[in-house]
Amino acid sequence: MKMRPIGNSGLEAGPLAFGGNVFGWTTDEATSFRLLDAFVDAGLNLIDTADVYSRWAPGNQGGESETIIGRWLERTGKRDRVLIATKVGMEMGPGMSGLSPTRIRAAVEESLRRLKIDHIDLYQAHKDDPSTPLEETLGAFGELIQQGKVRAIGASNYSGSRLAEALRISKEKNLPAYQCLQPHYNLAERADFERDLEPVCREANLGVIPYYSLASGFLTGKYRSEEDAASKARGAGVKKYLNDRGLRILSALDEVAARYSTTPGRLAIAWLLAHPVVTAPIASATSVEQLHDLIAGTQLQLDSAAMDRLDTASA
Repeated sequence: MKMRPIGNSGLEAGPLAFGGNVFGWTTDEATSFRLLDAFVDAGLNLIDTADVYSRWAPGNQGGESETIIGRWLERTGKRDRVLIATKVGMEMGPGMSGLSPTRIRAAVEESLRRLKIDHIDLYQAHKDDPSTPLEETLGAFGELIQQGKVRAIGASNYSGSRLAEALRISKEKNLPAYQCLQPHYNLAERADFERDLEPVCREANLGVIPYYSLASGFLTGKYRSEEDAASKARGAGVKKYLNDRGLRILSALDEVAARYSTTPGRLAIAWLLAHPVVTAPIASATSVEQLHDLIAGTQLQLDSAAMDRLDTASA
C-alpha cells in the first residue's frame, strides 16, 4: 500500500482512513476489533476518531470510540502499525468545549487515557473556536508537542480565511502549524471546499483528509428514495441528497461503475483520490465486507472520461 505524506509533518498515511465514529454506535466492540484488524492487515494505518464520538447515540457520553480503539491497541499490540488521529473542541459536557489552552490540556489527557497510549500522532481542532485567540490555541498545541504527547496537529471545520490566518500566526509567532485539514468533501459536497479551502491547502501543502467521503452512505447507491433512508442510523443525513442533482450523481456513478465493473462506493473513493490535494478520504464500515469494498476503491484509476462524467453530474 503506497503511503502519502500528511502535509509537512513527516507522518505518512495509506490512501484510506478508517472513520472511528461508528465504534460504540453502529458497531459493537467485537465487530470494531474485527474491522480494525482487517484494516491494518490490508496495509492501511490511519485511524480517525474524536473525543466526542459517539456522544450523540442514546446512552453514550462521548469517548466510546476512543475507548474501543484503546482496548484494541492494548489487546493486539499493534500501536506501532497505526497512526492515531483524534480531535478536541466539540461539546463534551457543561463547560467542556472549545479550544482554550485549559480545555486542550484537559482533553488530551482524557483522550490519552481512553486510547491507552502515550502520544497522539495527529491531534486536530475539531472546529474553529472564535472565542479563543488562535495564538493561544496554537500555543497550547505547541506545549503538547514539546511534551511528546502529540506529534502533529491538524484542523477541521475551519473557513478558508481562518485557516489561512492560523497558518500566518504560526509562521509569525514561531508556533506549530496545522499540517492537514479535515473538510466535508465528497462528490455531492464540493463547492465549499473547492472554492474556499482548497487554494489555502495547496499553497501551504496541507494534507487533506475529507470526512463524509461517501456522503453518509448516499454515494454507495443504497439510498435512492426516502423509503430507503427511513429508520436507518444515517438516514436523516442522506435525505438532503434525494433531489434532482443527487439522483443525477447516482446515475453517473451507475454508468461509470458499469464501465469499470465496480461499485458506486468504490468510485466515490477513487474520485477523491484522483485529486492530488487529497491525502486519505475517511470512510466508515460496519462489516468487513463493506471495508474491503472501500479498500478496493483506493486501487481504481479513473480515466479522464470517467472524471469528466462525474464532475459534470456533480457540478
